[in-house]
Parts: sequence; structure tokens; C-alpha cells
Amino acid sequence: MALFRGMWGVLRALGRTGVEMCAGCGGRIPSPISLVCIPKCFSSMGNYPKKPMSSYLRFSTEQLPKFKAKHPDAKLSELIRKIAALWRELRKQKKAVYEADFKAEWKAYKEAVSKYKEQLTPSQLMGFEKEARQKRLKKKAQIKRRELILLGKPKRPRSAYNIYVSESFQEAKDESAQGKLKIVNQAWKNLSLEEKQTYIQLAKDDRIRYDNEMKSWEEQMAEVGRNDLIRRSVKRSGDLSEN
Repeated sequence: MALFRGMWGVLRALGRTGVEMCAGCGGRIPSPISLVCIPKCFSSMGNYPKKPMSSYLRFSTEQLPKFKAKHPDAKLSELIRKIAALWRELRKQKKAVYEADFKAEWKAYKEAVSKYKEQLTPSQLMGFEKEARQKRLKKKAQIKRRELILLGKPKRPRSAYNIYVSESFQEAKDESAQGKLKIVNQAWKNLSLEEKQTYIQLAKDDRIRYDNEMKSWEEQMAEVGRNDLIRRSVKRSGDLSEN
């Protein structure tokens, strides 16, 4: 599972174009390399056509095991840069082969989708399109969250209350999670300001940790061309451009 997460993170970090992976909908993924699946949201309406991999994703999935074999001790960030650089330097003739394969498969895919929809009644088609829109929006949000995790985005700083809850939750004497949280919440309210001060300081330290890690992470994202993940306030201040 760890290897699968790592490979997924590399592929997502390589670029957004054509990377269609059903992280959110829970669709079946045949293997870590074959990142093509049939979303579960369409399973009730028959076999929905599989979407082909983009030229870039096809190239990256071919190169990843080769780079892992050549550089077994390399970090994922290093593999990302190596594969991305190789794609950029690839001759137009070789890149055209990948693009031609994708265009041919995409054409066949669109034709298969059209034939699939022709089999539906008007009411089925309307329901299908409505459900598909809802699933796409939900999947997009879930993929975005998982992508940030796989790209190593630092965890947000915790508040003094959250730190206290994580420390005291398991010790609360109640069988249900809701009951435990209620006990811990009441205990927090009963703490004196002096007792809370320890957790307030821990929260301040965690904020410093987060700010430092975010600065380093956003510098890495700028290096791999993912400026879309950098906070707007950082872009305006020019922190990254000065390095």
C-alpha cells in the first residue's frame, strides 16, 4: 500500500494534464501502474467505457519503474524531477508517438461513450448526466485533498484545544466516541488559564512548525511547476521569487 501511495504521488506531481485517477469515487484500479478505472457511480448502468491514459501519463508510467530500478534510494521528489525533465527533453518525434496513441484511443473512447448513451432512455440519460456531474464535483474535491497529502503538504497547525483533545481522548472513560468527546470537552472547560497555558504554548510551537514546513514545501512545488498550490499571499509577497 505504501508503494502504491508513493507511485501515485509521483504521477500526480508530474503534472495535472490528463491525469484522471479515481481516488475519490473509489472506483476499481487494476494495478498501481494501470491507473485507469471504471467509476462506481456508473457501475449500476452497465460497463461505462474506460478513459484512456494521456500521452504524458502513459510515458510517466513506463518510466517510473525504470527510474526506481536505476535509483532505488532516490527520494520521490528526485524521481519527479528526473522523469519530468526527461519528458521535456524528449524529441518531438518520440513525443508525437505517445500523443498519436492517445488521440486514437480518445477518439475510440468518445465513440464508445456515444454508443453507450444511445442505449439509454431519455429519463435514464438525464439521471445519468445529473449523477455524473455530482460525482465529478465530489471526486475532484477528494482527489485534490488526497493529492495534497501525497505531495507531502504539511499538516495544518493544531489549536490548544485540539492538542488537549488528542492527548486526553483515549483516557476518557466512556465506550462511545461521542461520550468521550463530551467528557474531554467538559474537562477542557474546567481547566484554569494556567493549566491551559501549556497547550497554548504547544499550539504556538506547532504554528511555527507549520509556517517553516509550508515555506519549504512551497519552494519544492515551485521547482516542479506546481505554482497553483502556492498560497496567494506568498505569491504576492514574492517570497519564492527571491530565492
